[in-house]
Amino acid sequence: MDSNLPHFFYEEDSFVTFLLVSIAMGGGAAWLSGRAIAGTWRPLWMVLPYMLVLAGAVRFLHFALFEGSFASLHYYLVDFTLCLAIALVGFRAARAGQMTSQYGWLYRQAGAFRWARRSPGMPSDSG
Repeated sequence: MDSNLPHFFYEEDSFVTFLLVSIAMGGGAAWLSGRAIAGTWRPLWMVLPYMLVLAGAVRFLHFALFEGSFASLHYYLVDFTLCLAIALVGFRAARAGQMTSQYGWLYRQAGAFRWARRSPGMPSDSG
């Protein structure tokens, strides 16, 4: 079963190809897309249709550059899941920054992906 696990995620013979196309190129585009969607104050669900399109583009890159299969539902879903996860993290990181910078008198940073309501009397200038 262990020998089939890598082929669950990628069809090419090289893991480097998967890292380059799916993780670096697709993941980078997904991160930037998630941040851009948050930056325009769109709701979280808007990430889904964008990642459906981006996963198709990642599949096309596998097909065009490394002779992977283009119409493989299995690998499309793998790329979609990866892009969606990275885009959601990018969206959440950007939204946390937005909430604390735009509404600094109401919220404070509570981690890389979270914000919390300020206590009464807490100064809005933290640094």
